[in-house]
Amino acid sequence: IHDGHHEFIKEAKMQGEHLVAIVARDSVVTKLKGKAPIHNEASRIANLLQIPEIDRVLLGYGEEGMDNTLREVNPSLLFLGYDQEALCLVLQKEIKKGIKKLQHSKMRKCEKRPY
Repeated sequence: IHDGHHEFIKEAKMQGEHLVAIVARDSVVTKLKGKAPIHNEASRIANLLQIPEIDRVLLGYGEEGMDNTLREVNPSLLFLGYDQEALCLVLQKEIKKGIKKLQHSKMRKCEKRPY
């Protein structure tokens, strides 16, 4: 985790009472990026658990999409990194489909900053 990630996490934490980080499964990262992640999902989870601003870390459900994870968390705000355009589009479609608990969720993308 680099300084940009830490700033992103701090900014996200300031937006609400509890911060839940969802870690993508290795299979999803490989599918989206066309290569295996540098750090596996277990090490990514372990790293996030060390960050005091993060209240809970979940492993995403996988290929079937994020709606199950989001139903479990029931967020009032979704905070996405600047490079998560594809995920943002998917989530907007899920919200429009009427996932009951996501109807009032808002999405905010973090801006790209030099670190």
